Order: sequence, then structure tokens, then C-alpha cells
Amino acid sequence: MRINVLQHTPNEGPGVIAAWAQRQGHDLYVYHPYQFGQLPTADETDFLVILGGPMSPNDDLPWIKQERQLIHELLSQNVPILGVCFGAQQITKTLGYPVTKAPAKEVGWVPVYRQTTVIPGLPKQLNVLHWHEEMFAIPTTAQLLFSSDRVINQGYVLNHRVVGLQFHLEPAADILTTAVPSENQQAMYRILDYITG
Repeated sequence: MRINVLQHTPNEGPGVIAAWAQRQGHDLYVYHPYQFGQLPTADETDFLVILGGPMSPNDDLPWIKQERQLIHELLSQNVPILGVCFGAQQITKTLGYPVTKAPAKEVGWVPVYRQTTVIPGLPKQLNVLHWHEEMFAIPTTAQLLFSSDRVINQGYVLNHRVVGLQFHLEPAADILTTAVPSENQQAMYRILDYITG
């Protein structure tokens, strides 16, 4: 399987997603649309990962709109998509739902709570990295996956093929001062197995 990753800032790479891809024997390619304006085509994408970044999907930048065109095409083809932070917001924006200021800015390690058991094996609570001040609306056809005490909409599952997370399970330990909990890596692996299975 060819996994195409859209990375939006140099210090937010695929982390444990790359480890999962290697473990599963998949090919992983990283694109930097904010820097080079290049995106993969839908035809060469078996699984799309859209990472976070400091921008907003409400920004009027050509590459942000081009990303949404790619997302739209892949959604219509039922291709697996994982969106993290900005990436999750891009998916909901593509589906016509708003991205707005969150009731509280979340930065740092804050727990999230599982809201559905649709993805087997996810723990009831995870202590995860947050770095956002905006939030997505949950599409009406999606299920709420995670919530936090401050922001209800922390994650969603759509049609068994799409997961959006407002927080980060994927960071590599070498860029953080706090070690990534092993249960976060296992949760990410279960999510990836679910949407690609």
C-alpha cells in the first residue's frame, strides 16, 4: 500500500505512523505542500495522512484549497484518510462543516476520553499532546470518537475509512521533552489498522 503523507511544518512529521507503515510493509511518501506546492494524485494514493500545522483551513492559500480537492476526490473513492489537528479540520471543511475557534486553547498534555467503541481496543482515556486553538464540527454522518474536558469535538470516525483527531498521537519522542506514552502508539496503530482493514 502506498501511504501519502501531507506534512505542514518541518517539526511535525509522521512519527509513529511511519513506524506502523514500516512494520506493515507499506511504502510511505512525505509531501510538503506548504513549501513546494506539490501534492500526490488520487490515483497514486492508497491511504492519505494529513498532519497538523500552524495554519488554519480558513486561510486563503491556494495549496490549502488544492488539498481539499484531493481530499474530496479520495472521499468519493472511499480511500482511507487520517487527519491530525489541521488535517482533521481540512477533512471537515471539505465536507462543508465549519472550523471555528475552540472554547479554550489547548496546549500540552491533556486527557481525552473515548466516546464510542467502534474502533476495537482503544482505551477509555489517553493522555495526549494538544496544540490547537481551533476546532472542527463533527459531520452528521460521523461518530464522535474522543472528547476532552475543554473541547468536546476531539475526534471522529466516518464510514469506517476516515478518522480525524484534533490532538496528536503520532509525535516522535525525540522532538518532545515528555516521552510519548506507549498506549498512544498502540492507539494510533489500532486506528490505522481499523481504517485500512
